[in-house]
Amino acid sequence: MEFEPIKTKKIYEQIVEQIRELIQGGDLEPGDKLLSERELSEKLRVSRASVREALSALEIMGLIDVRPGGGTFIRHTSVDSIIGPMALILSMEKDTVLELLEVRKVLEVEAAGLAAQRANPNELAEMWDALEEMRLDLAQGRLGEEADHQFHFAVANATHNSILMRLMNTISDTMRKTLRSSRQSLYLRKGTPERLYAEHEKVYQAIFRHDVAVAREEMYRHLVGVEERIVHE
Repeated sequence: MEFEPIKTKKIYEQIVEQIRELIQGGDLEPGDKLLSERELSEKLRVSRASVREALSALEIMGLIDVRPGGGTFIRHTSVDSIIGPMALILSMEKDTVLELLEVRKVLEVEAAGLAAQRANPNELAEMWDALEEMRLDLAQGRLGEEADHQFHFAVANATHNSILMRLMNTISDTMRKTLRSSRQSLYLRKGTPERLYAEHEKVYQAIFRHDVAVAREEMYRHLVGVEERIVHE
């Protein structure tokens, strides 16, 4: 029987959670001035260093605006103010590869279903062009990695959901940076590029037929296969 060590949250993470909950609950609203470092330290009974670390994290997340000499204020948030910092945070995390792969499945499987419902002829043509570029790359001995990315972006674009598209693009860009070496060795493995092409083509055919269930299923199979090949490399 094996046990894993209990992981406790760092003090600054608990401070961040409390302030986020106050924002989400409406107790702190955009434009409100936050307590000073000293006041927060006294109220929370933590060191000022922990408070500074929490405020720095909240600023990166786009939730507060620190004005030197003027105090700290709750920011007006937008989709971009959340997604941009999220990309930075994801790129800084070291142990989130499996979680990123899981999030990609959650987003892209549903994206394939939405694309099957909503894709117009131009968007279907974009997917086909990406597939053709992938096929030509393989025929000329190249890996087709960039065409792979273009295909997934074309599927996201066909959802007609701008937030989903930006989220997927953020996850995709982070995945490319985090797994660059793994993906390169994956593409160099004999037979893998051709297999990946066939998987993409099945996704495309389902979207082209507007078959929502099969589009989701084929995208799920593709992403699970990619995950297994990368994780068990």
